[in-house]
Amino acid sequence: MIPKKPVLFLFSLLVIQSCVELSAQTKRPHNLIHFDHKPYNFGFTLGINQMLFSIEHMPLYTHTIYTPEQTPDIPADWARLNTVESNPNWGFTIGIVSNLRLANYFDLRFIPSLSFGERNLEYLIEREFQGVVENIIVRKPIQSTFVDFPLLVKYKSKRLNNIRSYLIAGPKYSIDLISDARRSEKTDGTVIKLFRNDIYFDLGVGFDFYNEYFKFGTEIRMSYGLRNLLKKENIIYTEGIDQLRSKIFTLAFTFE
Repeated sequence: MIPKKPVLFLFSLLVIQSCVELSAQTKRPHNLIHFDHKPYNFGFTLGINQMLFSIEHMPLYTHTIYTPEQTPDIPADWARLNTVESNPNWGFTIGIVSNLRLANYFDLRFIPSLSFGERNLEYLIEREFQGVVENIIVRKPIQSTFVDFPLLVKYKSKRLNNIRSYLIAGPKYSIDLISDARRSEKTDGTVIKLFRNDIYFDLGVGFDFYNEYFKFGTEIRMSYGLRNLLKKENIIYTEGIDQLRSKIFTLAFTFE
């Protein structure tokens, strides 16, 4: 059975693996003993992500009756929105790591990245068409390609042999390269359009493993969008939503 929260499940496995590694290496020699004293270092990151939306509904949104003009791709004499939910999908992330040493336990990290993913908005709609009343489900996929510019502060624990844990947090500016909000071509109103730019707050935890020739890191990071991304178009897919914010979970692997 697949867990309901696969990212948290993967991170739990990561923590267990880290504990096993920690207990097994008490007699190993230290690797890269001067690595953390460098003023700066570089690397790259690869990861998998899970994108979804945080949805705030309009007050009494289930009481609104929509006309046929407001349901452009649903044959209906009238329609009503019952629920709208966000379903996540898997994507992937690649990026470049730039790390500046601030103090013994603090670093400043700039990690410009490219993230690919897709989210689905699932609408449960009640409609009447030709005298028949029924409930239907409409799914709207929203593909995204983000260029991310996070500036993060990394707080590191004391190194224990060849492992160090850390916390990371900071702001991130993001541009959606395939956002529909600025499309110049005409559409039939069935595309859910989002604004192009967003500001996130990132928060994460991770572990650094010091190998003989490089430092390998594993990290889980949560990105919470601060802007309302939804572009209102007076159709059933947008008028029932008050706020639509982005939320992204990333499991990343870094090589420095």
